[in-house]
Amino acid sequence: MFDTLITGGTVVNAEGAAPAGLALSGGRVAALLAPSESAPARRTIDASGLYLLPGLVDAHVHLREPGLTHKEDVTSGTQAAALGGVTTLLDMPTDEPWTVSPEDLADKAAVTQGRLHVDVGFQVAVRHGGPDRTRFTGLSPVSFEVFTADVPELFLFDTIDRLTQALAAFAGSRQLVGVSPGDQSILDGQAARDSAGDAAAFGRSRPPLAEANGVARAVLAAATTGARIHVRQINAALGVATWRRMRDLADASVETTVQNLFFTAADYETQGARLKASPPFRDLADVEALRAALAEGLIDIVATDHAPHAPAEKAAPYSAFADIPGGMPGVQTLLPAMLRLVEEKVIDLPALVRLCACNPAARFGLATRKGRIAPGFDADILFLDPRGETQIRDEAQLSRGGYTPFHGWTVPGALRAVLLRGTEVMRDGRLVGPPHGQVVGGTF
Repeated sequence: MFDTLITGGTVVNAEGAAPAGLALSGGRVAALLAPSESAPARRTIDASGLYLLPGLVDAHVHLREPGLTHKEDVTSGTQAAALGGVTTLLDMPTDEPWTVSPEDLADKAAVTQGRLHVDVGFQVAVRHGGPDRTRFTGLSPVSFEVFTADVPELFLFDTIDRLTQALAAFAGSRQLVGVSPGDQSILDGQAARDSAGDAAAFGRSRPPLAEANGVARAVLAAATTGARIHVRQINAALGVATWRRMRDLADASVETTVQNLFFTAADYETQGARLKASPPFRDLADVEALRAALAEGLIDIVATDHAPHAPAEKAAPYSAFADIPGGMPGVQTLLPAMLRLVEEKVIDLPALVRLCACNPAARFGLATRKGRIAPGFDADILFLDPRGETQIRDEAQLSRGGYTPFHGWTVPGALRAVLLRGTEVMRDGRLVGPPHGQVVGGTF
């Protein structure tokens, strides 16, 4: 006898959508059944008229714990994720202290016990002189992260030589290395030349040229060393064009963030500090180029770079736009924002699953557990009602950031329920039950 039988729904995977029944046991999908097929189960869920999607996997999240919990913590961040249908978060290492060693990783995992509302994987920062990846013999990171600009010197790989040496440590390994593309020389040079201090100056300090050069260096360093890389959040047409020409030189993937598919630099005039993050938003032509790349399949992953700050930090006066803390909440609104792209026919539902579930799970070492509705996979399932709609409001956000850049939007489609490993964690816009998320490690 199965634990749960789900009937009447349409299962959506990256390859397409088809009516099917689902049988769940032990927190996993046990079988896909023909639409009319029955099976004995302890409970039955009627999903008639609903789409069944795999839980989303957000590959770029800052949960802010340890050390920065006034901005966010693992409880508030995973609550927001559960409410939005993101059942797996991949947490970046830039907390206080940064996550750089097996001991840091173990400590970070320990503080999450009994507090996670969704599953979480951790990412580790590469610093000068390390890491020795062979020391990570227990919990496995889902990635190691290399930064090329805008970080402390200990973590700054600002030349092609430094970047290549960092990636050389992963030669012959299947482990994924995330690379945040940038060009510290352009940032430094522009800062010396431009003291305007406004949003436009912030944009000039991180121009498309810096992104494109960062993409090129990352791919060339990966091609030279044989390292597997993932290029973080591109958003400029020049970066997209560079990626298009160079991506086949290495084992490389690329992401953008969902907000970069909608907002432009002109939106700083109305939203100001709420939108301040890096890379800066670009022109409409850049958004259009990014959307075209998404529709073409050139972009592998859409993530959020969920990076909230305390409301008082965003609202405080600053002498320059660049000094405003960078980042915004995102995990709760990833699904509805992506559904807007479906409404606008930039992508379809299977592409949404590919970009936000299947591809991130596969790339970050979770390919046998997450990102698909298939036998043997975790029963992380979203019940999406195409007849409903979602109203996005600041006051509904569970992140400690307390707002969303998508405030005021109404999007077709309503998330009716969320299962995490077969257990309901959200129903009709409310969290259900105690936290039972787990820490997950990458398998490469």
